[in-house]
Amino acid sequence: MNEFVFQDLDRDSFDHKNDASYQADFDYGITEDLVRQISKDKNEPEWMLEFRLDSLKKFLEMPMPSFGPDLKDLDFSEIVYYAKASDVKNANDWDKVPSDIKKTFERLGIPEAEHKFLAGVGAQYESEVVYHSLKKEWEDLGVIFEDCDVALQKHPEIFKKYFMKCVPNNDHKFAALHGAVWSGGTFLYIPKGVKLDQPLQAYFRMNAPSQGQFEHTLIIVEDDCEVGYIEGCSAPKYGKNALHAGCVEIFVAKNSKVRYSSVENWSKDTYNLNTKRAIVGKDSVMEWVGGNMGSGVTMLYPCSILKGQGARADHLGIAFANAGQFQDTGAKVICAAKDTKVNIVMKSLSKGGGISSYRGLLQVNPNAENVTASVECDALILDEISRSDTYPDMKIYNDNVTIAHEAKTGKLNAEDIFYLTSRGISEEEAKAMIINGFLEPIIKELPMEYAVEMNRLIELEMEGSVG
Repeated sequence: MNEFVFQDLDRDSFDHKNDASYQADFDYGITEDLVRQISKDKNEPEWMLEFRLDSLKKFLEMPMPSFGPDLKDLDFSEIVYYAKASDVKNANDWDKVPSDIKKTFERLGIPEAEHKFLAGVGAQYESEVVYHSLKKEWEDLGVIFEDCDVALQKHPEIFKKYFMKCVPNNDHKFAALHGAVWSGGTFLYIPKGVKLDQPLQAYFRMNAPSQGQFEHTLIIVEDDCEVGYIEGCSAPKYGKNALHAGCVEIFVAKNSKVRYSSVENWSKDTYNLNTKRAIVGKDSVMEWVGGNMGSGVTMLYPCSILKGQGARADHLGIAFANAGQFQDTGAKVICAAKDTKVNIVMKSLSKGGGISSYRGLLQVNPNAENVTASVECDALILDEISRSDTYPDMKIYNDNVTIAHEAKTGKLNAEDIFYLTSRGISEEEAKAMIINGFLEPIIKELPMEYAVEMNRLIELEMEGSVG
C-alpha cells in the first residue's frame, strides 16, 4: 500500500455507515447474563467464564479514574457491549466476507495492503473478526496468527499462560471491563529465531451507533526474533457515545525486536480508553509508534516494563485534538533491570479549542543501575482557545543513571508563515508545511501506508483552519 491508496482519502472513507439493523438483536448495558452469553457463544472453557465473571465483579466495584478527562457523560447502560453483524467469522477467503463489510474495508485499502505489503492481515467488524489470513511461508516457519477467540480453542495452554498476565483485570476499571466482555482481536506467536521481513496488520471497525469494541491483542515473541505489527481502527459519527476499551499485551523474550504501530482514528463520539503494555526481556527492543486522532476522549499510555538487562524501549507518538476533543496520551516505562535504555518522543497539536495532554511515567527501580533515558514532549497550539498540558512523573530510585527531560510548547510562528506566503504559498499551505515539519520525526517512523494516511488525516483536520 502506498500513496496512491490514500491520495483520494476523504472524510467519507471513515464516516461511511453500513446498515446496522442487526444491532436490534443485542442488548444495551452490561450484566452477568450478557457475560455468560458471550462465553457460551464462543464455547469457552470454564476457566475463561470464571475469569469473565471475576472481571465483571471487579469492574462494578472499582472507581472511575481520578485523573485525566471528565468521563461523567459516559453512560455504561447505553453501550452495546457485544454485537455480530454477520455469521461469517474468520474467513480466509476475502470473497466470503459479506459485501457491505468487504466494501468498508476496501475503502480503507485493506485487501490491497495484504496482497502487496503484509505477511498477514485480520479484519474485525463490531465484536467479531470476519477475515484472517497468514502467508504460507510464515505459517511454515511456525508463526501463529489468529483471532484470539480461535487461539483460545486451538492453543489453550499458551493462551492461558499469557492472557491478561501483563495487564491483569484488577489493574483499573477499564481493564476489568475488558476482561469481562473482550471479543476478537489478535493472537500472534513468533517462534525462536524467526525474523519477519513483512509486517502483520489488524484493522478494527465499529459501524453501529452506541457500539462498544473490546478486542484483545496478545503478542508472544520468543528469543532472537523480529516482527512488525500494525493496528488501525475507525468508526463513523452518529452523535451517540461509543466505547473502545481494547487491550494490548506484548511479551518480548531475549535478543528480539518488536515494533507496534497504530493509528487510532475513532469518531468524535468515541471514548477511546485503551490499555497497551509490554514486558521486555534481556537485550531486546520494544518500539511503540502511534497516532491518536478522531476520538472525543482518549486516555492511552503505552507502557514498557524493561525486565531484562540491556532492554530498550522507544515510544514515539502524535496526538491531535480538534474542537470537542480531549487527547490525554503519553508513555510509561519502568526500568527494572541494569543497562536499560529509554527514548520517549511525544508531539501534540491542539486546534479549535481542543485539549491535548502528555501524561507520562518514568520509573527506575533501585536495582536498575546504568539507565539512560530521554523524554521529550513538544506541543504546538494552533489558536488562542486551545490548550496543552504536561504531566510528567519521574520516580528515580537509583543514582547511577542519566536522565534527560525536555518539554516545549509553542504556537505557529508568524514570521515563518510570512516568509512562506511571500514566496507564493497560500497561508493554509504554509501552516500545513510547518505542522508537517513539526510532526515529521514521528510520521517518518510509521509504516508507509499509515504515514500517508496520517498526513492526509491532518490535512482533513486542517481544512478551513485559516482565519
